[in-house]
Amino acid sequence: MKAVWKGTVVAESNDTVIVDGNHYFPAESVRREFLLSSHTKTMSSDKGQASYYTLFVAGDANPDAAWTYPEPRDAAAQLKGRFAFWKGVQVVD
Repeated sequence: MKAVWKGTVVAESNDTVIVDGNHYFPAESVRREFLLSSHTKTMSSDKGQASYYTLFVAGDANPDAAWTYPEPRDAAAQLKGRFAFWKGVQVVD
């Protein structure tokens, strides 16, 4: 699977975990040069607290387009160390 924004592959892996329709990519498959940590946090009763990242590609910013659960709840332990994408980021084969 590939996560693509503005024609640039920002993550690529054959080992994604699908939860709630989102592909979660292993952290090592994410191209960190395109990520900038955001102050945004959200809370999910079943997954825990999510931390967000802004994508920067070719001079364009996509605020909070990536997220991860640094310390997921036990029910979502498989998400630890993984990132998901939204806000126009396409996940394709």
